[in-house]
Formats: sequence, structure tokens, C-alpha cells
Amino acid sequence: MHIFIAKRLLVAIPTLLLVSIFVFFLQKLLPGDPVMALAGEERDPVVLAELRERYGFNDPLPVQYVRWVVAAAQGDLGISLRTGQPVLELIAQKLPVTIQLAIMALAIAFCLGVPAGIYAAVRKRRFADHAVNFLALASLSIPNFWLGIMLILLVSVNLQWLPASGYVSPWENLGLSLKTMIMPAVVLGTGLSATLLRHTRSSMMGVLKSDYIRTARAKGLSGRTVVLGHAFRNAVLPVITLTALLFGELLAGAVLTEQIFTIPGFGKLIVDAVFTRDYAVVQGVVLCTATGFILLNLVADVLYVLLNPRLRSQL
Repeated sequence: MHIFIAKRLLVAIPTLLLVSIFVFFLQKLLPGDPVMALAGEERDPVVLAELRERYGFNDPLPVQYVRWVVAAAQGDLGISLRTGQPVLELIAQKLPVTIQLAIMALAIAFCLGVPAGIYAAVRKRRFADHAVNFLALASLSIPNFWLGIMLILLVSVNLQWLPASGYVSPWENLGLSLKTMIMPAVVLGTGLSATLLRHTRSSMMGVLKSDYIRTARAKGLSGRTVVLGHAFRNAVLPVITLTALLFGELLAGAVLTEQIFTIPGFGKLIVDAVFTRDYAVVQGVVLCTATGFILLNLVADVLYVLLNPRLRSQL
């Protein structure tokens, strides 16, 4: 197992380097000058020259890139041009917010999608199967921004059950934190539940055709025991891998939902950084996101091996 993990980590190093190269050089193609925005309205040429020298913008791009990579390898992701804070400190402030949102959204998606996928597989080609697939397609088709606005109008404005926007840390007030995050979690979780539903259904249908399932039925075991005790245990393996990937997508892709509900998370941070040409923040956020994806893939691979005896025997 240790060798397996070490090999995965070695593969991650060139992947992160490629990501950093693409992000660093492609963002230089964005229109606008961060120094001009930083200098204010007067834009004194002396001040502009001093800022370019201070932040190293006068150096060639390869020199800037090497300097940033060396500093990043030592844990220094630079300073935000917009706020003056260390990028690592900004990420440490914003990332827990998005992690909380992602965990709640995945919990909702798992509770909705996996049982519905199992039920659809058991009721294959019946009315219940078609109804569940129709609901899944509808969930995938509804845009997050529209669903978020409709929930705000219904739940917050008309019924006044939940706050329409904002964020409260769970360490300050757990109840209020859950109230502010439940609607955005539902917005993200409904779409993810459809994805989990379809994968669970497909995996369960494949397992239910296996010989050992027919043998279990022939022994007189109850349908619940066969489905949950035998079939689901093997069908859940691909779902675990998918869940890890979906968690990574949530960390990087909850931008619209965070904007609609005014949640100061990871997505809002990168949007603000792109608009203000805050290169250090953009690079740091993308690098952390890529690292998160790689680690989540590694966790999924390890869980897959631990849950599958055949793969353990091959290591």
C-alpha cells in the first residue's frame, strides 16, 4: 500500500508543475494591468515604476515563474495585490467556508441520489425507474443560478423561513450557520444527486446480474439482504470514486452559488481575483484546487483498494 501511495504522489508532481505553468502564463494574456489598478487614480509614473520593481513585473516571465514556483515549494504563495494579505492566509480564511458548503451539498446528494439509484435499479424498466430517471434528468437540466433565485424568493422572501444570504461560522453559531448554508447546499446537492443516482443505478444493475446474486436469491435470502448486504457493497465502489471527484468539483466550481447567496468562499475569492488582476491569488487558488483534486483522487484510489479484496491482493 505504501508503494502504491508513493507512486501516486510521484505522478502528482509533474501534474502540478504543468498546471502551474498553464495558469501562470495564460493569465498574463488577460487584458488589463494589475499595477495600474493598484496605483489608484493618479497613476504617477514614478509610483508605477516603483510598484513594477517591487512586485517583480519588470523581470522576464520565465524568471517570474521560477521565482514563484520556488517560493510556493517553500509554502509562500505571495502577497495579494488587492488586500496586501498573504495568499496562504486568504485561502485559509475562505477554504473552510467552501468545504462546509461542499460537505453539506454532498450529504444531501448522497442521501437523495444513492437510495433513489438503488430503488431504480431494483425496479428496472418499471414506472418507478422511469419516474426516478425523469426526476434525475430534470435536476441536471435546472441551472443552479435559477434554482437559487427561486429558493430565495420562496423560502426567504415569501415564507421567511431562512436567511436569503450571508454566512456565519459554525464555531460562532452552529444553528445559524446551518440555516445560512442549507439553501446553497440544496442548490448544489440536487444536481449532484442526479449524477450519483445515475451512476448508482448503472453500477447496481451490473452487480444484480452477477452469479453470486442469483445464488444468494436461490438460498432464500430476503430481497433487502440481497440488495443491501450483497449487491450494494460491491456496487458502491465506483460511487465512492465519483464522490471524491464531485467533492473536488464543488471546491472549485461553486462560484455561481456563492455569488448568489453572498457566501465568502473559495469561488468568490477567485472571481474577485480575476476581475482585479490579482495574479498571486489566482495562482495560489488554482494550485490549491489542483492539489485538492489530486489528493481526493488518491483518497478515492486508496478506498477503492481497501474495499476491493481483489485489488489488495494485486499490490
